[in-house]
Amino acid sequence: LEYYYHHFFTHDEELIWLIKELGLQDKLFFKKSSMGVYKNGELYDFNTPKDLLRFKPISFTDKIKFGITSLYLAKIARWENYEHISCMQWFTKWAGKTTTASLWAPLLKIKFGSFAAKVPLSWMIGRLKQRMSSRKNGDEKLGYLDGSLQVLLDTLMAELGRMQVTLLHSSPVDKINFSDHGISSIACAGNIFEAKDFLFTIPGIYLSKLLQPAQLALATALDKIEYFGAVCVILECSKPLSHIYWMNVADEDFPFGGIIEHTNFIDKDKYGGSHIYYLSRYFAMDETIAGMSNNDIKELMLPYLSSINQEFNRSWIKNVYVFKTQTAATVCDLNFSRKVPNCKTGVANMFIANMSHVYPDERSTNNSIRIALEALKLMGISSTFQGNSNSLSAKIGFR
Repeated sequence: LEYYYHHFFTHDEELIWLIKELGLQDKLFFKKSSMGVYKNGELYDFNTPKDLLRFKPISFTDKIKFGITSLYLAKIARWENYEHISCMQWFTKWAGKTTTASLWAPLLKIKFGSFAAKVPLSWMIGRLKQRMSSRKNGDEKLGYLDGSLQVLLDTLMAELGRMQVTLLHSSPVDKINFSDHGISSIACAGNIFEAKDFLFTIPGIYLSKLLQPAQLALATALDKIEYFGAVCVILECSKPLSHIYWMNVADEDFPFGGIIEHTNFIDKDKYGGSHIYYLSRYFAMDETIAGMSNNDIKELMLPYLSSINQEFNRSWIKNVYVFKTQTAATVCDLNFSRKVPNCKTGVANMFIANMSHVYPDERSTNNSIRIALEALKLMGISSTFQGNSNSLSAKIGFR
Protein backbone atom coordinates (compact mmCIF):
# COMPACT_ATOMS: atom_id res chain seq x y z
CA LEU A 1 0.00 0.00 0.00
CA GLU A 2 1.35 3.43 -0.97
CA TYR A 3 1.98 6.09 1.69
CA TYR A 4 0.09 8.53 -0.56
CA TYR A 5 -2.89 7.36 -2.66
CA HIS A 6 -2.34 6.59 -6.33
CA HIS A 7 -4.39 5.65 -9.35
CA PHE A 8 -3.95 5.85 -13.12
CA PHE A 9 -6.01 7.18 -16.02
CA THR A 10 -6.99 5.37 -19.21
CA HIS A 11 -5.06 7.95 -21.27
CA ASP A 12 -1.77 7.60 -19.34
CA GLU A 13 0.21 6.73 -22.47
CA GLU A 14 3.71 6.99 -20.97
CA LEU A 15 2.86 4.91 -17.92
CA ILE A 16 1.19 2.20 -20.00
CA TRP A 17 4.26 2.16 -22.28
CA LEU A 18 6.62 1.68 -19.31
CA ILE A 19 4.43 -1.03 -17.81
CA LYS A 20 4.54 -2.92 -21.12
CA GLU A 21 8.31 -2.38 -21.42
CA LEU A 22 8.72 -4.05 -18.03
CA GLY A 23 6.37 -6.91 -18.92
CA LEU A 24 3.77 -5.95 -16.32
CA GLN A 25 0.78 -5.44 -18.62
CA ASP A 26 -1.03 -8.40 -17.02
CA LYS A 27 -0.87 -6.59 -13.67
CA LEU A 28 -2.57 -3.43 -14.95
CA PHE A 29 -6.35 -3.12 -14.73
CA PHE A 30 -8.98 -0.41 -15.00
CA LYS A 31 -12.32 -0.31 -13.26
CA LYS A 32 -15.20 2.07 -12.63
CA SER A 33 -14.67 4.49 -9.76
CA SER A 34 -16.94 6.81 -7.81
CA MET A 35 -16.72 10.42 -6.66
CA GLY A 36 -18.69 12.33 -4.06
CA VAL A 37 -18.92 15.68 -2.29
CA TYR A 38 -19.62 16.21 1.40
CA LYS A 39 -21.29 19.59 1.89
CA ASN A 40 -23.41 21.09 4.69
CA GLY A 41 -23.61 17.81 6.55
CA GLU A 42 -24.74 15.76 3.55
CA LEU A 43 -22.91 13.35 1.26
CA TYR A 44 -23.66 13.64 -2.45
CA ASP A 45 -22.68 11.36 -5.30
CA PHE A 46 -20.96 13.50 -7.93
CA ASN A 47 -20.41 11.38 -11.03
CA THR A 48 -23.14 12.12 -13.58
CA PRO A 49 -25.36 15.00 -14.75
CA LYS A 50 -28.18 13.47 -12.67
CA ASP A 51 -25.97 13.69 -9.59
CA LEU A 52 -25.37 17.37 -10.30
CA LEU A 53 -29.14 17.95 -10.49
CA ARG A 54 -29.52 16.33 -7.05
CA PHE A 55 -26.85 18.57 -5.49
CA LYS A 56 -28.90 20.80 -3.15
CA PRO A 57 -26.45 23.60 -2.24
CA ILE A 58 -26.78 25.34 -5.63
CA SER A 59 -29.82 26.34 -7.69
CA PHE A 60 -30.88 24.85 -11.02
CA THR A 61 -29.57 27.92 -12.86
CA ASP A 62 -26.22 27.62 -11.10
CA LYS A 63 -26.08 23.92 -11.95
CA ILE A 64 -26.44 24.81 -15.64
CA LYS A 65 -23.65 27.37 -15.30
CA PHE A 66 -21.48 24.81 -13.50
CA GLY A 67 -21.96 22.26 -16.26
CA ILE A 68 -21.35 24.69 -19.12
CA THR A 69 -18.24 26.27 -17.59
CA SER A 70 -16.77 22.87 -16.70
CA LEU A 71 -17.29 21.57 -20.23
CA TYR A 72 -15.84 24.73 -21.73
CA LEU A 73 -12.65 24.45 -19.66
CA ALA A 74 -12.27 20.72 -20.29
CA LYS A 75 -13.06 20.63 -23.99
CA ILE A 76 -12.51 24.05 -25.57
CA ALA A 77 -10.33 26.42 -23.54
CA ARG A 78 -6.58 26.63 -24.16
CA TRP A 79 -4.55 26.93 -20.99
CA GLU A 80 -2.12 29.42 -22.58
CA ASN A 81 -4.90 32.00 -22.75
CA TYR A 82 -5.78 31.85 -19.05
CA GLU A 83 -2.54 32.14 -17.10
CA HIS A 84 -3.25 35.74 -16.19
CA ILE A 85 -6.55 35.18 -14.37
CA SER A 86 -7.20 33.23 -11.18
CA CYS A 87 -9.70 30.38 -10.90
CA MET A 88 -11.58 32.30 -8.21
CA GLN A 89 -11.98 35.38 -10.43
CA TRP A 90 -13.10 33.45 -13.50
CA PHE A 91 -15.51 31.13 -11.70
CA THR A 92 -17.07 34.03 -9.78
CA LYS A 93 -17.75 35.81 -13.08
CA TRP A 94 -18.90 32.88 -15.22
CA ALA A 95 -20.13 30.14 -12.84
CA GLY A 96 -21.60 32.58 -10.31
CA LYS A 97 -20.86 33.59 -6.74
CA THR A 98 -22.97 30.83 -5.16
CA THR A 99 -21.40 28.01 -7.16
CA THR A 100 -17.93 29.39 -6.56
CA ALA A 101 -18.53 29.72 -2.81
CA SER A 102 -20.26 26.32 -2.52
CA LEU A 103 -18.05 24.20 -4.77
CA TRP A 104 -15.04 25.71 -6.48
CA ALA A 105 -13.64 27.74 -3.57
CA PRO A 106 -13.76 24.83 -1.07
CA LEU A 107 -12.28 22.44 -3.65
CA LEU A 108 -9.44 24.84 -4.42
CA LYS A 109 -8.78 25.31 -0.71
CA ILE A 110 -8.70 21.53 -0.31
CA LYS A 111 -5.97 21.39 -2.94
CA PHE A 112 -4.01 24.59 -2.33
CA GLY A 113 -4.87 25.75 1.19
CA SER A 114 -3.95 29.39 1.73
CA PHE A 115 -2.63 29.58 -1.86
CA ALA A 116 -6.10 28.95 -3.38
CA ALA A 117 -6.70 32.54 -4.46
CA LYS A 118 -3.44 32.58 -6.46
CA VAL A 119 -4.12 29.56 -8.66
CA PRO A 120 -4.45 30.44 -12.37
CA LEU A 121 -7.31 29.12 -14.45
CA SER A 122 -4.70 27.46 -16.69
CA TRP A 123 -4.08 24.89 -13.94
CA MET A 124 -7.79 24.07 -13.68
CA ILE A 125 -7.97 23.61 -17.45
CA GLY A 126 -5.19 21.02 -17.24
CA ARG A 127 -6.92 19.31 -14.33
CA LEU A 128 -10.34 19.11 -15.97
CA LYS A 129 -8.96 17.94 -19.32
CA GLN A 130 -7.29 15.05 -17.50
CA ARG A 131 -10.43 14.03 -15.63
CA MET A 132 -12.76 14.37 -18.63
CA SER A 133 -10.40 12.28 -20.78
CA SER A 134 -10.80 9.36 -18.36
CA ARG A 135 -14.61 9.41 -18.65
CA LYS A 136 -16.75 7.44 -21.07
CA ASN A 137 -20.54 7.71 -21.13
CA GLY A 138 -20.38 9.59 -17.83
CA ASP A 139 -18.42 6.87 -16.03
CA GLU A 140 -14.81 7.31 -14.98
CA LYS A 141 -12.47 4.34 -15.12
CA LEU A 142 -9.29 4.46 -13.09
CA GLY A 143 -6.33 2.11 -13.14
CA TYR A 144 -4.12 0.35 -10.63
CA LEU A 145 -1.50 -2.37 -10.54
CA ASP A 146 -2.22 -5.70 -8.89
CA GLY A 147 0.18 -5.52 -5.97
CA SER A 148 0.37 -1.68 -5.94
CA LEU A 149 3.07 0.59 -7.36
CA GLN A 150 5.59 -1.46 -5.41
CA VAL A 151 5.39 -4.01 -8.24
CA LEU A 152 6.42 -1.35 -10.75
CA LEU A 153 9.26 -0.09 -8.56
CA ASP A 154 10.60 -3.57 -7.77
CA THR A 155 10.59 -4.55 -11.44
CA LEU A 156 12.20 -1.27 -12.45
CA MET A 157 14.94 -1.72 -9.83
CA ALA A 158 15.59 -5.27 -11.03
CA GLU A 159 15.88 -4.03 -14.62
CA LEU A 160 18.30 -1.28 -13.58
CA GLY A 161 20.37 -3.88 -11.76
CA ARG A 162 20.46 -6.02 -14.89
CA MET A 163 21.77 -2.95 -16.75
CA GLN A 164 24.47 -2.56 -14.07
CA VAL A 165 23.03 0.72 -12.80
CA THR A 166 23.82 1.48 -9.16
CA LEU A 167 21.29 3.44 -7.13
CA LEU A 168 22.61 5.25 -4.07
CA HIS A 169 19.54 5.77 -1.91
CA SER A 170 19.39 7.86 1.27
CA SER A 171 22.53 9.65 0.04
CA PRO A 172 21.92 13.41 -0.33
CA VAL A 173 24.23 15.42 -2.55
CA ASP A 174 26.53 17.46 -0.31
CA LYS A 175 28.10 19.72 -2.92
CA ILE A 176 28.14 20.49 -6.64
CA ASN A 177 31.61 21.28 -7.95
CA PHE A 178 31.82 23.67 -10.90
CA SER A 179 34.54 24.37 -13.46
CA ASP A 180 34.76 26.77 -16.39
CA HIS A 181 32.99 24.14 -18.53
CA GLY A 182 30.03 23.41 -16.23
CA ILE A 183 29.69 20.84 -13.47
CA SER A 184 32.88 18.88 -12.92
CA SER A 185 31.58 16.54 -10.20
CA ILE A 186 29.24 16.12 -7.25
CA ALA A 187 30.12 15.13 -3.70
CA CYS A 188 27.79 12.55 -2.20
CA ALA A 189 28.10 10.22 0.80
CA GLY A 190 31.83 10.82 1.06
CA ASN A 191 32.41 10.07 -2.62
CA ILE A 192 33.13 12.23 -5.66
CA PHE A 193 31.20 11.41 -8.84
CA GLU A 194 32.16 12.69 -12.29
CA ALA A 195 30.00 12.47 -15.41
CA LYS A 196 29.42 13.96 -18.82
CA ASP A 197 25.97 15.31 -17.89
CA PHE A 198 24.05 15.83 -14.64
CA LEU A 199 20.26 15.67 -14.31
CA PHE A 200 18.69 17.04 -11.12
CA THR A 201 15.14 16.01 -10.23
CA ILE A 202 14.90 17.37 -6.67
CA PRO A 203 12.66 20.31 -5.67
CA GLY A 204 14.06 23.66 -6.73
CA ILE A 205 14.25 24.98 -3.16
CA TYR A 206 16.74 22.21 -2.32
CA LEU A 207 18.73 22.52 -5.53
CA SER A 208 18.99 26.27 -5.00
CA LYS A 209 21.05 25.77 -1.84
CA LEU A 210 23.52 23.54 -3.69
CA LEU A 211 23.97 26.07 -6.50
CA GLN A 212 24.97 28.99 -4.29
CA PRO A 213 27.13 30.99 -4.63
CA ALA A 214 28.53 29.65 -7.94
CA GLN A 215 25.23 29.88 -9.88
CA LEU A 216 23.42 32.64 -8.02
CA ALA A 217 21.07 33.70 -10.84
CA LEU A 218 19.73 30.18 -11.35
CA ALA A 219 19.51 29.63 -7.60
CA THR A 220 17.50 32.83 -7.18
CA ALA A 221 15.10 31.83 -9.97
CA LEU A 222 14.51 28.40 -8.41
CA ASP A 223 13.87 29.98 -5.01
CA LYS A 224 10.93 31.90 -6.47
CA ILE A 225 8.99 28.66 -6.91
CA GLU A 226 7.11 27.91 -3.70
CA TYR A 227 6.08 24.46 -2.51
CA PHE A 228 3.31 23.30 -0.24
CA GLY A 229 3.15 20.19 1.89
CA ALA A 230 0.73 17.31 2.34
CA VAL A 231 -0.25 14.92 5.06
CA CYS A 232 -2.03 11.59 4.64
CA VAL A 233 -3.55 9.73 7.56
CA ILE A 234 -4.15 6.10 6.59
CA LEU A 235 -6.80 4.21 8.54
CA GLU A 236 -7.09 0.43 8.52
CA CYS A 237 -10.62 -0.28 9.73
CA SER A 238 -13.05 -3.14 10.20
CA LYS A 239 -15.93 -1.35 8.42
CA PRO A 240 -16.35 0.99 5.43
CA LEU A 241 -16.90 4.70 5.99
CA SER A 242 -18.99 5.23 2.83
CA HIS A 243 -19.68 3.79 -0.63
CA ILE A 244 -17.53 6.43 -2.39
CA TYR A 245 -13.92 6.09 -3.54
CA TRP A 246 -12.98 9.78 -3.89
CA MET A 247 -14.81 12.13 -1.53
CA ASN A 248 -14.19 15.88 -1.63
CA VAL A 249 -14.98 17.50 1.71
CA ALA A 250 -16.33 20.95 0.84
CA ASP A 251 -16.96 22.09 4.42
CA GLU A 252 -14.19 24.48 5.42
CA ASP A 253 -14.21 23.67 9.14
CA PHE A 254 -12.91 20.14 8.49
CA PRO A 255 -9.16 19.55 9.09
CA PHE A 256 -8.90 17.45 5.92
CA GLY A 257 -10.12 18.07 2.39
CA GLY A 258 -10.39 14.60 0.93
CA ILE A 259 -11.27 11.06 1.93
CA ILE A 260 -9.97 8.45 -0.48
CA GLU A 261 -11.55 5.15 0.48
CA HIS A 262 -9.08 2.85 -1.22
CA THR A 263 -11.10 -0.33 -0.66
CA ASN A 264 -14.05 1.15 -2.54
CA PHE A 265 -11.72 0.90 -5.54
CA ILE A 266 -9.50 -2.09 -4.72
CA ASP A 267 -11.15 -5.10 -3.08
CA LYS A 268 -10.69 -5.33 0.68
CA ASP A 269 -9.64 -8.97 0.32
CA LYS A 270 -6.28 -7.66 -0.93
CA TYR A 271 -5.80 -6.21 2.57
CA GLY A 272 -6.90 -9.11 4.72
CA GLY A 273 -10.51 -7.94 4.77
CA SER A 274 -9.65 -4.52 6.21
CA HIS A 275 -11.13 -1.30 4.87
CA ILE A 276 -8.50 1.30 3.97
CA TYR A 277 -9.12 5.04 3.85
CA TYR A 278 -6.81 7.99 3.42
CA LEU A 279 -7.52 11.39 4.99
CA SER A 280 -5.76 14.00 2.87
CA ARG A 281 -4.72 17.57 3.69
CA TYR A 282 -2.46 20.06 1.91
CA PHE A 283 -0.79 22.88 3.83
CA ALA A 284 1.52 25.87 3.58
CA MET A 285 4.73 25.81 5.59
CA ASP A 286 3.47 28.54 7.93
CA GLU A 287 0.29 26.64 8.88
CA THR A 288 0.06 25.07 12.35
CA ILE A 289 -0.32 21.55 10.97
CA ALA A 290 3.12 21.78 9.34
CA GLY A 291 4.74 21.57 12.77
CA MET A 292 2.33 19.15 14.44
CA SER A 293 3.37 15.68 15.57
CA ASN A 294 1.87 12.61 13.90
CA ASN A 295 -0.18 11.84 17.01
CA ASP A 296 -1.56 15.39 17.17
CA ILE A 297 -2.52 15.20 13.48
CA LYS A 298 -4.32 11.93 14.11
CA GLU A 299 -6.21 13.38 17.07
CA LEU A 300 -7.10 16.47 15.03
CA MET A 301 -8.66 14.50 12.18
CA LEU A 302 -10.34 11.42 13.67
CA PRO A 303 -13.23 13.17 15.51
CA TYR A 304 -14.61 14.47 12.20
CA LEU A 305 -15.24 11.03 10.72
CA SER A 306 -18.45 10.65 12.72
CA SER A 307 -19.80 13.65 10.78
CA ILE A 308 -19.35 11.68 7.56
CA ASN A 309 -20.81 8.50 9.03
CA GLN A 310 -22.67 8.80 12.34
CA GLU A 311 -22.04 5.13 13.10
CA PHE A 312 -18.26 5.53 12.98
CA ASN A 313 -16.39 4.97 16.22
CA ARG A 314 -12.80 4.26 17.11
CA SER A 315 -13.46 0.59 17.77
CA TRP A 316 -13.44 0.18 13.97
CA ILE A 317 -9.79 1.23 13.80
CA LYS A 318 -7.14 -1.49 13.61
CA ASN A 319 -4.17 0.69 12.71
CA VAL A 320 -3.41 4.35 11.98
CA TYR A 321 -0.43 5.60 9.94
CA VAL A 322 0.55 9.23 9.35
CA PHE A 323 2.80 10.39 6.50
CA LYS A 324 3.84 13.97 5.82
CA THR A 325 5.95 15.73 3.19
CA GLN A 326 6.95 19.38 2.83
CA THR A 327 7.24 19.34 -0.98
CA ALA A 328 4.04 17.70 -2.20
CA ALA A 329 3.60 20.11 -5.10
CA THR A 330 4.59 23.49 -6.48
CA VAL A 331 2.45 26.54 -5.87
CA CYS A 332 1.19 27.49 -9.34
CA ASP A 333 0.46 31.21 -9.26
CA LEU A 334 -0.46 33.63 -12.06
CA ASN A 335 1.78 33.40 -15.16
CA PHE A 336 3.56 30.44 -13.59
CA SER A 337 5.04 29.36 -16.93
CA ARG A 338 7.50 32.26 -16.61
CA LYS A 339 8.92 30.67 -13.46
CA VAL A 340 9.33 27.14 -14.83
CA PRO A 341 13.06 26.54 -15.39
CA ASN A 342 14.48 25.35 -18.68
CA CYS A 343 15.42 21.71 -18.48
CA LYS A 344 18.64 22.55 -20.31
CA THR A 345 20.08 25.20 -18.05
CA GLY A 346 22.64 27.90 -18.79
CA VAL A 347 25.25 25.60 -17.24
CA ALA A 348 26.64 23.53 -20.11
CA ASN A 349 26.09 20.01 -18.75
CA MET A 350 23.37 20.64 -16.17
CA PHE A 351 19.74 19.63 -16.66
CA ILE A 352 16.69 20.06 -14.41
CA ALA A 353 13.48 18.01 -14.51
CA ASN A 354 11.26 18.37 -11.47
CA MET A 355 7.73 18.93 -10.26
CA SER A 356 7.50 22.43 -11.68
CA HIS A 357 7.51 20.90 -15.17
CA VAL A 358 4.18 19.18 -14.48
CA TYR A 359 2.37 22.51 -14.97
CA PRO A 360 -0.26 23.10 -16.31
CA ASP A 361 -1.19 19.46 -15.83
CA GLU A 362 -1.59 17.60 -12.54
CA ARG A 363 0.93 15.51 -10.64
CA SER A 364 0.76 11.84 -11.60
CA THR A 365 2.94 8.80 -12.10
CA ASN A 366 2.40 9.20 -15.83
CA ASN A 367 3.52 12.82 -15.90
CA SER A 368 6.70 12.04 -13.99
CA ILE A 369 7.55 9.47 -16.68
CA ARG A 370 6.70 11.96 -19.44
CA ILE A 371 8.97 14.63 -17.93
CA ALA A 372 11.79 12.10 -17.61
CA LEU A 373 11.42 11.06 -21.27
CA GLU A 374 11.52 14.67 -22.45
CA ALA A 375 14.57 15.42 -20.30
CA LEU A 376 16.43 12.40 -21.65
CA LYS A 377 15.57 13.46 -25.19
CA LEU A 378 17.26 16.83 -24.56
CA MET A 379 20.27 14.95 -23.21
CA GLY A 380 20.51 12.94 -26.43
CA ILE A 381 19.11 9.70 -25.00
CA SER A 382 16.33 8.06 -27.00
CA SER A 383 13.53 5.75 -25.92
CA THR A 384 11.10 3.35 -27.57
CA PHE A 385 8.07 5.45 -26.60
CA GLN A 386 5.91 6.05 -29.68
CA GLY A 387 2.58 7.07 -28.15
CA ASN A 388 0.52 10.19 -28.76
CA SER A 389 0.60 11.75 -25.32
CA ASN A 390 -2.46 13.55 -23.96
CA SER A 391 -0.40 15.07 -21.17
CA LEU A 392 0.15 18.82 -20.87
CA SER A 393 3.28 18.26 -18.77
CA ALA A 394 6.77 18.99 -20.10
CA LYS A 395 5.35 21.57 -22.52
CA ILE A 396 7.35 24.34 -20.86
CA GLY A 397 11.14 24.40 -20.64
CA PHE A 398 11.83 21.55 -23.06
CA ARG A 399 12.18 23.39 -26.38
